[in-house]
Order: sequence, then structure tokens, then C-alpha cells
Amino acid sequence: MELSGQLTEIIYQNEVNSYLIGILENEEDSITIVGYMPFLVEGDYIKVIGNFVTHREYGKQFKVETFEKIMPKTLDSLEKYLSNGTIKGIGPATAKKIVKTFGEDTINVFKFEPEKLTQIKGITKEKAIEMAQCFVENWELWQIVGYLDNFGISPANAKNIYKKLGPQTIDEIESNPYILIDLVKGVDFAKLDKYALENGFEINNYKRIKCGIKYSLVKITYNGHCCTLEANLIKYVKDLLKVEDEDIEHCLIDLNVKEEIVIEKREEETWVYSKELYDAEANIASKLILLDSARNIKKIDGFNKELDKIEKASNISLSEKQKEAIQAINSNNVVIITGGPGTGKTTIIKNVIDIYKSHGKKVVLCAPTGRAAKRMTEMTGEEAKTLHRLLEIGKIEKDNEFTIMNYEVAPIDADVIIVDEASMVDIYLMNYLLNGIYQGTKLILVGDTDQLPSVGPGSVLKDIINSERIKTIFLDEIFRQAAQSKIIVNSHRVNDGEYFLNKEEQQGLKDDFFYIKEKSQDIMLEQVISLCKGRLKNFGDYDFFENIQILSPTKKGLLGTKELNKRLQEELNPSDNQKKEKKIGEVIFREGDRVMQIKNNYDIYWQKGNTLSLTYEDGTGIFNGELGKIEKIDFLNKQIKILFDDEKEAWYAFSDMDQIEHAYAITVHKAQGSEFDVVIMVVTQSSAMLLTRNLLYTGLTRAKKLLILIGNDNVVKFMIQNADTKVRNTGLEYKLKMIS
Repeated sequence: MELSGQLTEIIYQNEVNSYLIGILENEEDSITIVGYMPFLVEGDYIKVIGNFVTHREYGKQFKVETFEKIMPKTLDSLEKYLSNGTIKGIGPATAKKIVKTFGEDTINVFKFEPEKLTQIKGITKEKAIEMAQCFVENWELWQIVGYLDNFGISPANAKNIYKKLGPQTIDEIESNPYILIDLVKGVDFAKLDKYALENGFEINNYKRIKCGIKYSLVKITYNGHCCTLEANLIKYVKDLLKVEDEDIEHCLIDLNVKEEIVIEKREEETWVYSKELYDAEANIASKLILLDSARNIKKIDGFNKELDKIEKASNISLSEKQKEAIQAINSNNVVIITGGPGTGKTTIIKNVIDIYKSHGKKVVLCAPTGRAAKRMTEMTGEEAKTLHRLLEIGKIEKDNEFTIMNYEVAPIDADVIIVDEASMVDIYLMNYLLNGIYQGTKLILVGDTDQLPSVGPGSVLKDIINSERIKTIFLDEIFRQAAQSKIIVNSHRVNDGEYFLNKEEQQGLKDDFFYIKEKSQDIMLEQVISLCKGRLKNFGDYDFFENIQILSPTKKGLLGTKELNKRLQEELNPSDNQKKEKKIGEVIFREGDRVMQIKNNYDIYWQKGNTLSLTYEDGTGIFNGELGKIEKIDFLNKQIKILFDDEKEAWYAFSDMDQIEHAYAITVHKAQGSEFDVVIMVVTQSSAMLLTRNLLYTGLTRAKKLLILIGNDNVVKFMIQNADTKVRNTGLEYKLKMIS
């Protein structure tokens, strides 16, 4: 929708990120508007584009996606604008005189004939020129938001660009559009390049080539890389820009000299980094070594006695490896504990918590995702937070600035910090974490490097282990109780490149793993539906919405998550007169649907429990991967209520449902860090990139009580043998080894 009117009141305005709540008045109505709107003052006339939403506390509002300042349309509105305090030296009385004197020609006088303003008593020539300059500067500001929208740049980011370039923003960008690549993330390079070429830039202009290099270094991060070989970068940029090698090499040297990129020589190879990722790796390496080599002030004396006490109190007999891990934590400031399922990682964490708490030490538990933190809380009985919450990181993914090194995080008040699912931590998050740890604090990283790597760039845990600079305990013994589980035994077999247990080898083990071999995708789909609709009742009191999760390697195809979600919704939550539903785009959301948040939303309000209860809690922020259920669709207020698995309730405007997907079936990547009572995993022919051993292993290890694998046996065998997971280009291992 599009609305126009005057901003008559600003209720709230955040000077940092330009978020504004205000009243827009026109001939028809008075409307509350909300959104990121820089450069606005009371009295401005604006055109806003967006949608009406209903906030559960503040009622109906217009959520602004983009806006444009417009010149006042009437003499009365022009007088109001001139008198609103924007233009220095003009108050209500002077504004009235100016408009009365010049009428319809007022704007032209300000823009082209400012000396005429001296006709007004009290306005000198100097004052007139100053007023006109101020008017023109404001007029230019009006153009900036719309101008930058051409490059896919949001209003919030427009203000940050203006802060850096000042009143000449548009002139600066027109003279060199490529500067935008340094000022904002997420700029549309194709649009930027097309605009520059159409406005006279030569194909081999060095500004263009440098921009292409920087854009390419951003693009590699989407595949998990931190850096790239120089020769590969030159080839890519050559294909992208259609320029010569020699020109690219010259620009690489110049960018490196000016410290806009970093070229790192490693033996006979030359690697190229964006400056921010090189600095992040270097910072992680130096902080880890510094932390580890600091005086061990949290060490507990007589530790073996403490260990004996805990063993007796908990009636658990620790293995030698587990004792070694716990003693290593006492003897070192930084320790990594790595191993697959059933190897005793949780028992180690519990014992470490008990020992250090009994000595009055503060132990902080955290994990990279909400579901992983929730699982950690369930396993230990202690509160675990996401790393984002622990570090009090706000919108670290906001597009407006490159702030990886300089982003201030809250220092962590802790004696011991335990990070679970550390294989999911990318280079950015590890950098923030280490910036928040005091010297003398113990850091324990717990994870399984054979699972899928982090979504963001880097292979942090693997690189640290491979450097051999940090004490690492490898847990490879499956405990007796875990060894009775076919899920765990078969998962380890897959990880070792071996096929599943045969019938004889399965004797005496728990019936918690079933493999249905099937080549026909249609029959596989029937099997999935049949199992979800009650067939599993034979194996336990399993209900789809409470216990069961479908996993697929891919989003595409008949057995990809998109099609599975459509079919499973039809079968498990069909259309019903008693259930409201809302079609948004091509997707139908229905009360009772299982859904997932698919990107971080730091602003959304949630609450747990009743406001009158002692356990009531509220806050903001719901993060990528959190699962829930649609409880209510409210057409009057155009919003949907979702109850998440950790009992958080949140209301989503219809216009915000692009961040929600159905979750009857989810990809293995999305399931990482989570566990489910029952997992049904489907495996069929797909992209070879997805059919890897670590993806199969990660999927199998998501099941706690029952795992059903439905797959094409040839594809499953291929996955078990396909250990050639895509190697990520990183330099953290190298940097750790180089620190003396």
C-alpha cells in the first residue's frame, strides 16, 4: 500500500538506527507509522510504502518498507514545513511572510534565486544564502533514500551511507558508484555495475575491477570459505568483468598495499582475504593462545579427591578418557572435547559443572542455536543460553557496516564457559565470543567435527583441533548403555565408512533403528505418510506433533522438504471448517501447522506463561531454526500467533510470515544441533554435493529414541563412501601454528 501525508508527530526516534514511530496525517485519517526512516523531522511531507499490521500492545500501525519525502503540495503545508525548525533562522512568523510574499514561486526562490529572500524584513544577504543552502541540503536528503533503493539498499542503510559521504552523497556515488561496495553489505553488484557502465565507466576501469574483487571475496563466504587462492580469484574476476589478468593483478597489489584486502603467502601458495575475515582469523588465533597461556587462576587443588567425591555422589563410574578430559579442564585454560554420540560428552559436562559449582565458581553454558541451548539445559538441568544472548549481541547481521572486529560484546561474567555444539560456530561468532572472555576464564569447546560444518564461513573447531595448539580430548569409546542402541552403533559405523549392522550383529540390541530400502519415490512418500499417521503407535506412544520429525537432505523434488511439507500438511492437518487458514504467496498457513523460524528476528516480542504466574517471562528475539506451532490466525488484526517449542508465544503480522516456513519436514542442515524422539529420514537421488557421509551421519544422530531410514540403498551406500566433503578454504589452523 502507498500513503501520503504530513508527519505531524514523532513519538519515538532512534538516532542510531533511524527506527521511527510517528503520526502521519492526511485528509482522510491519522495513522501511526513505524519503520526505519532516516532524515525525517516533524512537519515533513512523505509518501510511505508498506502494509498495515496490528501490534498486540499498540494496535493498528502502518509498517513502512520504504519512503520518499515529497514537496508540500499547498501553500499552507509549505508554510508549516518552513516553520518546523528544519531550516535555521526560519520560525513561524518568517515562514508566513516568505510564503505570503512569494506564493507558488517560494520553492524556486530557495533553489535558484535566494537573494530575493532579502525582500523580507530582517533577512540579510548572508542569512538568505544560509537559509537557501539549508533548504537545498534538505531537499537533497529527500532524494537519497529513493536513489539508493535502485541498488537494493534499505532506508536504514541509506542513513549510514549519508553519515559517511555527507551532503554530496548522490554526487559522490554518481562519480564512482563502486564505492557502495565498501559502504554497505548486500548491495546488488549486477545493478551497480550496470549503472556504472551506462554512466560512462570503462570496462577496464580500476575502480570497477577493485569493486569486482571485493564482491568476489564476499561471495566466497556464501560457500563457507574465508579466503581463496589468488589464481582462482583472478580467473573468477576475469570471467565476471571480462577484463585482462594484468589489470586484475595490478588492482590486487594496490588493494593489498592500501590494506583493503590481505594477501597471505603460505609456503608455495598465495591466498587472498577480505580484510575483515583475515582480521577475524588473526584475532581468534591470538586470543586463543593468549587465553590458554595465561596463569591458570581457576585451577582447583586436590582435584582427584574432588573427582572421587562427585563420582560417589552421582553413583557414576567415569572412564579413564572421561577422567582425562575433566582433569585436562582443570590443568588448562582452553580445552576441546570431541566425540560422536554415546561417547560420554554430557557426563563430562555435568561433572565439570558440579565440581566447579561446589567451589563457588560460576559456570556458564551456551550453544550457537536456540534448540542446541534448550537441549543443553535439558541434559544438565542448568540454564544454557545462545551465544547471541550471552554476548548481548543485537543485530550483528545487519547490513549496514562491516563490524566484525569492532563490534562491542558484553564481557562474560564467568569462571568457566562451556560451549556445546561447537562445530556449528562460524568464524564471526567465535570472534565475538573470544572478544567477550576475560583472561583467566576457562573455555571448554564441546563438539563433533564429523557433523556438518557451520552455516557461516570457516571450519573453526576442526581448524583449532588440527593446529594441535589447544589441548584436545578425543572420545572414541561408546559406553555400554549407548552400545546397546542400533542408532548409535550404526551412526559410528557410517562415520567410519562402514555399512549398517547385519542381522547377526544386531542380536541383543535395542530395536531403535529401522531401514526401509525402497527405490520408488512414490512408495517412499507413502511410507512416510503411513508412519506419521499412526503406524508408529506399535513402537511407542508417538504423536507426530509431539515426537516425530521428518528429515530430508534437500528442499527440492518429490521427497524434498517443500513437497513433503505440502503433502504432510494435507494428511496431518487438512483443511477444516474449525481451523482458520491464510494464504500468503503460494503457501497456505493453517491453525495447527508445524512451523519454523528461518532467519534471526531480534525485534519480535514474545512471552512465556501468564502475566500473573511466578514463571512469567517476556522478551524480544526469535532465531533461525526455532520450531513451533500455529495456534491462532486473527483476520481482524491481520496476525498469526505461534507457540514455540520452548513455550514462547509470539504474534506475527501477515506481512512478516516470509520468515516462517512449514516444518513437517526440514533439511538435515536445519536440524543440526537439535534432537527429536523419533526421526524419519528419507534419502533419494539428489545433488552429489548433498549426498555426503557427514550429512547422513548428522541426520542419523538427530534421533533419541527411534530412527527410521527410508532410502534408495545405492544412494545410501554412495553417501557412506562419499567422505569427500567440500574442503573450506580457511587459514585459522595455519595462523595458530605460526604463533610462537
